[in-house]
Amino acid sequence: MVIANLLIRIELPYVESLKGRRSVTNRVKEALKKLNVSLLDVSSEYPKEAELAVVYAAANEKLAAQILQSIETLLEQRFPELQCEMESEML
Repeated sequence: MVIANLLIRIELPYVESLKGRRSVTNRVKEALKKLNVSLLDVSSEYPKEAELAVVYAAANEKLAAQILQSIETLLEQRFPELQCEMESEML
């Protein structure tokens, strides 16, 4: 069994408030929940950037990599306006 964690950093230059950032992160979180992953918003108080921590378990490394690819694809297709940077680790 492999446990994978992923940190997604999102740049939000057009957002002016924490309420605006929360609106964006809630939309992203709802979309990612469909992939059966655990999510947590670990953003600081700065409204122009957001960080989401994602954790999921997979039977093997190949399946974990497929889930990671699914997350990347979903973000690119559903949220093309967001600039995302991802950092992953498999344990």
